Amino acid sequence: MTTETIYGQIVAKANNYQAVPDGSGGRRIIKNAKIRAYERKFASQCTIYCGMGISTPFRLYAHIWQKDERCDLDNSLKTLLDCLQSVGAVTDDKLCVEIVAKKGIDKASPRVEFAIEEINKQLSLFDLRELYLQARGQNNINKTRK
Repeated sequence: MTTETIYGQIVAKANNYQAVPDGSGGRRIIKNAKIRAYERKFASQCTIYCGMGISTPFRLYAHIWQKDERCDLDNSLKTLLDCLQSVGAVTDDKLCVEIVAKKGIDKASPRVEFAIEEINKQLSLFDLRELYLQARGQNNINKTRK
């Protein structure tokens, strides 16, 4: 599994939308300039996974290095998934079935380090339960049930 690094402070999606007129008297929500600029920066730096076109379920590993504590990890992950879809790394971000993520602080060099692992088999209910328990740190699963 290959790790890729994108330098710069990731922008949280939740805080960077704006309402604009839709032409029929209503309003629609669009990304603001800050998030569009980050998406362009991401696209220019993403060379390993760009265009990979992963179209099977996948696991995302991410270490989000942020400039300070104020930044949310969960909204950063939404941005990362959308960026991965926009550069063609994945065909649809809804194919992400598991996220393993950490948040770190690096004022001098905020960045995103990520890797994608394809899951090529159909997950059974037992597999999903096992993944859930592993994510919660409960490793007392009966290994003989496979």
